[in-house]
Amino acid sequence: MSEVRISVEPRTEFGKGAARRTRRAGKIPAVLYGHGSDPKHLSLPAIEFARAVRDNGQNAVLTLEVAGSANELALTKTVTAHPIKNYIEHVDLLLVKRGEKVTVNVPLVLVGDAASGTLVTQTLNELEVEAEALHIPEQFEVSVDGAEDGTQIHASDVKLPNGVTLSADAEVLVAHISDAPSAEDMESEIDAEGAGVVEDESEGTTDSES
Repeated sequence: MSEVRISVEPRTEFGKGAARRTRRAGKIPAVLYGHGSDPKHLSLPAIEFARAVRDNGQNAVLTLEVAGSANELALTKTVTAHPIKNYIEHVDLLLVKRGEKVTVNVPLVLVGDAASGTLVTQTLNELEVEAEALHIPEQFEVSVDGAEDGTQIHASDVKLPNGVTLSADAEVLVAHISDAPSAEDMESEIDAEGAGVVEDESEGTTDSES
C-alpha cells in the first residue's frame, strides 16, 4: 500500500451547520486521534481523499500536511457515508508511527471456481489482522478453485504475507462449499412455503370468525 500525501486544514467550527458548510466547500469533516494526544479536528479535500481510498483501499494511510505544523501519519479508521446520497459525511483517522503495527480489517475475496454442481457460501467478508501501518494488504484472495462439496475454509487457511499476523479467531468460518440445490429441490421448497402461507391465512380467518 502506497503512502498518500494530503493537505488538510484545522477545523474551528463544530456542529451540523459547520459540517454542512465544510462539505459545501468540497471538504470532509474529520477527527485525528491516537497515542494519547488530544483529538484534532480537520477538514480533508473530498476529491483527493476519495481517490486515496479508491486507489489504496479502506485502510488507506495518509501523510497529513498541515500548514505551520509537522506532517503526521494517519490510518483511515472509519469512513461514514450518507446512506442515500452516497457522499462521505465524516472520517475518523488514527495517528500512527512508521514501523508501528496496527489491527485492521482487510477485505476477503473468493477467487476460482468450485467443483461443478456445488454452491459456495461466503460467511466472512473481512479478516482482522495485525500489520505494519505502511504495509497493510488491500485484500486477501482465497481460492475455492476445484473445491468439493463439504469443503470448509477457516481464517487459519487464509495465506497471509510476511509481517502480517492473524488477530481473528483461527476457527472462524470464511466460506463453505455444499451441493447446489437442484431445480426440483427449489420447486419443492417454494411449494412448501406457499402451502405454509395458505395454511396461515386459513388459520387467521378461522380465528377472526371465532
